[in-house]
Amino acid sequence: MMDFSVFEKIKYNNESKLIVIGVDGLSRSGKTTYVNMVEKFLVDNHIDHVCLHLDDFIEKRSKRYNTGFEEWEEYYFLQWNVEKLRKDMFEQLRNSTFLKLQFYDGEKDVQIPKDVNIPSTGCILIEGVFLQRKEWKDYFDCVIYLNCDRETRFRRESELTQSRLEKFKKRYWKAEDYYLMNVNPEESADYIINT
Repeated sequence: MMDFSVFEKIKYNNESKLIVIGVDGLSRSGKTTYVNMVEKFLVDNHIDHVCLHLDDFIEKRSKRYNTGFEEWEEYYFLQWNVEKLRKDMFEQLRNSTFLKLQFYDGEKDVQIPKDVNIPSTGCILIEGVFLQRKEWKDYFDCVIYLNCDRETRFRRESELTQSRLEKFKKRYWKAEDYYLMNVNPEESADYIINT
């Protein structure tokens, strides 16, 4: 049974306010699955909400591959335009009724501007990897960290993806190690769920 206690507080909160909740976790820790269950809970309980997936906002391939930096640095520092997201999304969450954001289209390798409506009360869910980096951390009312060991997460990858072990070693795992060592997401999260 999944713990929705943080969302129960929203349900029974008599104040009219908007709460921003981050769902952090490393790749394949279960963030999307968890957020889908939370969204069902929010809908069933008539709580206004919007969900933003960090992977929708990645940069074009030319900005995050073959840049001259090490692969793990490209993944951690260049996968997203951290400052632009801070300015255009995180800073605007409580001040706007809609956001104009650049959504990434992987097939065409382009970013497409789209408007996102922001509710005046209820919940904004933001899910993604490396969510507690210093540039974004202070914009959350609370952060839920999905904790899952590397071996389990790797087994959740497709066979084809698992065959690219060298990419995991050079790009993903080194970036994860950097995040774990420098941000310590389990320690700084408000809630931890073992998946």
